Amino acid sequence: MSGAQVVAVVLAAVATVVGVAVFTRGVVVIVRTVRTGRPLPGRWAPAGQRLATLVREVLGHGRFQQRPVVRAAHWVVMVSFPVLVVTLLTGYGQLVDPRYGLPLVGHWAPLEWAVEAFAWLGMLGIGYLIVLRQHIRPRASEPEGEQRRSRFFGSNQAWAYVVEATILLVVLAVLVLRGLEYALGVQDGEAWATALHFPLTAWFGASWVPVAPATLETAVLVVALVKILVSMAWFVVVGLLPTMGVAWHRFLAVVNVYARREPDGTPALGPLVPLRDAAGEPLDLTAVDDLPEDLRLGVGAVEDLPWKGLLDAATCTECGRCQDQCPAWATGKPLSPKLVMLALRDQASATAPYVRAARAAGASDEAKSDPHLGVDLVASGVIDPDVLWSCTTCGACVQQCPVDIEHVDTIVDIRRYQTLMESAFPAELGGTFTKMERRGNPWGLPARQRLDWAKGLDFDVPVVGVDVESAADVDWLFWVGCAGAFEDRARKTTRAVAELLHAADVRFAVLGDGETCTGDPARRAGNEALYQMLAAQNVETLNEVGAQRIVVTCAHCFNTISREYPAMGGRYDVVHHTQLLDRLVGEGRLRFAPGTGDDGTGTTVTYHDPCYLGRHNQVYEPPRELLAAAGVTVAEMPRNRETSFCCGAGGARMWMEETIGERIGTVRAAEAVATGASAIATACPFCTVMLNDGVAAHARAGTDADRPAPGDAAATGTEEPAGPRRPADVRPQVGVPEVADIAVLLRDRLAPRP
Repeated sequence: MSGAQVVAVVLAAVATVVGVAVFTRGVVVIVRTVRTGRPLPGRWAPAGQRLATLVREVLGHGRFQQRPVVRAAHWVVMVSFPVLVVTLLTGYGQLVDPRYGLPLVGHWAPLEWAVEAFAWLGMLGIGYLIVLRQHIRPRASEPEGEQRRSRFFGSNQAWAYVVEATILLVVLAVLVLRGLEYALGVQDGEAWATALHFPLTAWFGASWVPVAPATLETAVLVVALVKILVSMAWFVVVGLLPTMGVAWHRFLAVVNVYARREPDGTPALGPLVPLRDAAGEPLDLTAVDDLPEDLRLGVGAVEDLPWKGLLDAATCTECGRCQDQCPAWATGKPLSPKLVMLALRDQASATAPYVRAARAAGASDEAKSDPHLGVDLVASGVIDPDVLWSCTTCGACVQQCPVDIEHVDTIVDIRRYQTLMESAFPAELGGTFTKMERRGNPWGLPARQRLDWAKGLDFDVPVVGVDVESAADVDWLFWVGCAGAFEDRARKTTRAVAELLHAADVRFAVLGDGETCTGDPARRAGNEALYQMLAAQNVETLNEVGAQRIVVTCAHCFNTISREYPAMGGRYDVVHHTQLLDRLVGEGRLRFAPGTGDDGTGTTVTYHDPCYLGRHNQVYEPPRELLAAAGVTVAEMPRNRETSFCCGAGGARMWMEETIGERIGTVRAAEAVATGASAIATACPFCTVMLNDGVAAHARAGTDADRPAPGDAAATGTEEPAGPRRPADVRPQVGVPEVADIAVLLRDRLAPRP
């Protein structure tokens, strides 16, 4: 070997030893950090189904479906990583012999085609992603409000540039080496030096054929060494930075997707994970006397997280898709699901060594007194209270996350600790909890009023235990819910559903004062004890009356009874009223008057997908099919179905004031008004309330916009300082649309019986 080759080999060997050693150290640090989390049984089996889901999710890139170009670019960059590893191995041989090729497969055409294809595609893909990042990245010269519009706000841009630069340099080196290999092969008269083996590089490699062989050999040596050094430098950087999620996610995401909550690949939505003890087993808080005195409920410190929660935080790639979809962030609140994960990741990295040391020391006084242990995530400022309580649990973050991070479960677990252990929750929730505990509903109204909604109907509504002996004696048990019984706008929905069921000759009955709140607001506010008490009471009642088939009008009741009560021993066939009504229309048992949307009058309706009906339970089409059956024209909002924008009521936010930023419901109402629809159809009483309020606020804003600005002296005759004008596009385009549940709209269009 020449002196240059010796130097290159030594440099490559040292770089490789250091790179692999530091990278291995990074792997060890991450594994140790994740292992400080609490046990979480059931995340490794069934292996077959989980592996199938992993392959489908990774290769299919299903979470990128709303971004097809990004999906394609990221996919080719991801696949190019393992494909181009073979060129790294070849590079080591080329330091010794510039004409080196791997044994057996070195000149195997299919492998060469794959290498060249993915090198070019990888370069195009990373080039597109670099341009995209530069286009949408936040700029320091912009006000913070504008910076927040970028999904990369709060992400570590420098780390991203390191990763992007590494990928770009490696694929460029691969392409250059392929061209040099072709040129050397032609000079040597090799049979494989043809366009068949160099399909995408022979065109520029041919221009290097006249170059002196020694020069080509030196070029191969230099480029191969650069490729090796760049790769090993990347290993060193990421190994030294185990919190560099933008780099580590390519490894950790495989484990995170495999260990996802739902083995079949559905997002971690619908039911919440149960409250667990230190061993990872579900806790029954109804048996208070059996609980140990030193039990910590929920997640108070980072070491209380289950290992999957810590893996989630480590896996976060800082892409900001969750932040981009979060309704709280979009309306100026401090909650960013991404920043929550990054805060937990950094806290876990900082405290994990102390946690391990304390556990190794056992129950010694020194271990117990370590100030690095048991650091309250909220009291210490790791998670700001306004961040924690801004979440509506809409699940948009979980739906969008490409690496299956379970943000909602983690946020609710932190709320559980704050509520159950610290009694640190928004003041408004104190009254709500008391009303639910004493009266069985968040409104605090007496149970005897639960049937007031039925007064004035021209038919009787049977009550189980009074008019019918058992729920098994009717077709459906109609679960009215607290809103449907006590809230005036929701009562209209309850009456409409009852009238539609009666018109379809469906035999149904209600529980009357036998109902109590399902516990959804309590659970999502972290009050697991109150939830379990209410849920146990309802399950006992439902089982006693022989409930088998239940229809509900509230999306939150629907999710709780169908998805969460099975864990409490309540298994029923639960449908949302839009599903049942759609079924009745399909059977011909419900008919509507001639359509008003197709006969020239131009009646249009826009439909708002409730988060707990759509995103959490995948019920998207029945409501739209019902509207179509009623003959109206459906004008979709830009954000619909999986990307629907929350109304702002979930996560117990229905019972809390919005004091930061814009009201979520008002923003959603403005989006609905902009469609030009004459009515906004909903399918959840919470959405009806929030959008009604939002439309009213939007209308007031439009009225205010028509008034002269305070500083317009010509119009007001004053010299007051000018105030900010509201932009013209906030004005309602078609007046004030009606907000009503689909059932109300259908009832008004019900065809008379023949």
